[in-house]
Formats: sequence, structure tokens, C-alpha cells
Amino acid sequence: MNFYLEALDRDEKKEHENPSIGILLCNDKDDTVVEYALSRNLSPTLISQYKTKLPDKKLLYEKLSQILNEY
Repeated sequence: MNFYLEALDRDEKKEHENPSIGILLCNDKDDTVVEYALSRNLSPTLISQYKTKLPDKKLLYEKLSQILNEY
């Protein structure tokens, strides 16, 4: 993910925008995999919420559309 975030920031990010962040959506949790995957990452890792089921697809689409329309 760091590769893609770096490419996005170098090639697409505007001067007024903050650095990009990555979001992992997973259907289950494995602490060992997360620990190994993020152990070399220098920026802090935050977990906002942990849910075992995704919200309804329609709700996700509406929220994304709302965010995109703000810009």
C-alpha cells in the first residue's frame, strides 16, 4: 500500500491537499498479519472502527458520492 500512496502523492496530490492515507477493508482480523504488515511504517497507524460486516453497499455509495460532491 505504501507504494501506491507514495505514487499518488508524488503524481496526483495537489499542493493544498494533505498526504494520502490508506484504508484496509478486511473481512476478518489477524493481529499477527497486521503487526508484520505495518511494523516498518513510520507514520502512526490508527484504527477508527472494527466491524465484522460492511455497511450496506447503497450507504457506502451515498457517502462516497457526498464526499466527492464536496470538492
